[in-house]
Amino acid sequence: MDLTLAILKPDCVRRKLTGKAIDFIESKGFKTLCMKKVKLDRPQAEAFYAVHKSKNFFNDLILFMTSGPCIPMVLQKEEAVTEFREIIGATDPKKAKEGTLRKLYADNVQENIIHGSDSMENAKKEIAFFFPLTEIIS
Repeated sequence: MDLTLAILKPDCVRRKLTGKAIDFIESKGFKTLCMKKVKLDRPQAEAFYAVHKSKNFFNDLILFMTSGPCIPMVLQKEEAVTEFREIIGATDPKKAKEGTLRKLYADNVQENIIHGSDSMENAKKEIAFFFPLTEIIS
């Protein structure tokens, strides 16, 4: 079984959609191995999203991700990264397929309720950013 990282973003928490999002994810066959609520500070958010540092949306992304608590989760399923990217939908909810999490609940391209790892390599790094191995219960 493969692992991926999901983050229920501050807009998901603020809008009280966490239960609906978790139910949706688990209904698609993902097993939640661990999760916790965290409030990222600016250095943490900048470190996590360092890959986007040169992009014009970086500062807005950091401001958004530090605007309230979020919920990182380690998920397990065969082909977890690919499958998860499929069920969450395109970053822009207007372009997301019907029935995806972002199409159902996201407001816009920035406040799109959820993060999902984009590769197995990044999933490993992202999981390690939030969870020591002792917290991952399979």
